[in-house]
Amino acid sequence: MENTTLRAIDAIQEAQKIAFAPFVFQATVSLRKLGVLSLIFNKRKKGGIAIDAISNELSVSAYGIGVLLEIAESSGIVSKDDSGNYQLTTTGYFLNYHETVNVNINFTNDVCYKGLFHLNESIKTGKPEGLKELGSWNTVYEGLSQLTPEIQKSWFEFDHHYSDAIFNDALKLAFRNNPKTIFDIGANTGKFAISCCQHNQDVSVKIIDLPGQINIALGNIKKEGFDKRVSSYEIDWLKDNPQIPNGADTIWMCQFLDCFSEEEILKVLTTCVKSMDDNTELMIMETFTDRQKFDNAKFILEATSLYFTVLANGNSKMYSAEVFLKLIDKAGLKLEEDISVGEYHTLLVCKKK
Repeated sequence: MENTTLRAIDAIQEAQKIAFAPFVFQATVSLRKLGVLSLIFNKRKKGGIAIDAISNELSVSAYGIGVLLEIAESSGIVSKDDSGNYQLTTTGYFLNYHETVNVNINFTNDVCYKGLFHLNESIKTGKPEGLKELGSWNTVYEGLSQLTPEIQKSWFEFDHHYSDAIFNDALKLAFRNNPKTIFDIGANTGKFAISCCQHNQDVSVKIIDLPGQINIALGNIKKEGFDKRVSSYEIDWLKDNPQIPNGADTIWMCQFLDCFSEEEILKVLTTCVKSMDDNTELMIMETFTDRQKFDNAKFILEATSLYFTVLANGNSKMYSAEVFLKLIDKAGLKLEEDISVGEYHTLLVCKKK
């Protein structure tokens, strides 16, 4: 491991950062919400801004601004010159203005923070023990349609952020063989189904999901005027012997299978195989931990695994491609193509053996 070569004093410093990480995180959330980071950035051309001036402009006590900026300075988020004026560091700039960081902070704070306190219990029981901080459901998916607007907004923004960037590429890949009927499994808000209808005027889409999610999706689909081309099929994959209809040219799953344990993924895939004919393509779009170009992307995925553990369902995670390839083979599928898409994603195109 790389940090085995750190000097003891440096290793202690890193350990202390971890020990007080929740303090730094919540201070950052507060600095963002109060507008402190934005104000400091806006004053950059004037040489920064001092605590008293920040206090006056934002109508927040100098004491409150002071304790936040002290920990922010020690954490490398802001810097202070000899006259007491603060500037954002590059880290502070990204914490306030980088889109991916913004989505991750809101997801962590609004969706996950309270629930993560129950992580140790979830590790022991294999159940999402932190979910009780959001509602009384067996999995988070049962309650998505019932979350408060703020929490729901942060959840869907996180979910969509990592797929939105590859939407155009995904559509091109999904339609390269001109499918007439697409099954969209795990429809969420209906965004992909709507995009399919916008992309091709002849395609019909069947969204397959839990009842609550289908209701949300159908509402959005109707607003776009595609309700006559999109049908729905309700399913709970965790029940015994799930079944889906036949007749799909393409079965599409984007960031869906990581919501299940390996055993459950196998059940989903074998159910799909039963509905497929020799020409049906099963397309799996995922972000695999062993396919990431950058360490920070792998780090984000591994952190997301803890969300699955403590909040989502207690037994799923972000997987490696190696695991999926074994499950695909075991389910009676053969891998036709393995395609890298965008910065994070891989598309696995499968057919029935």
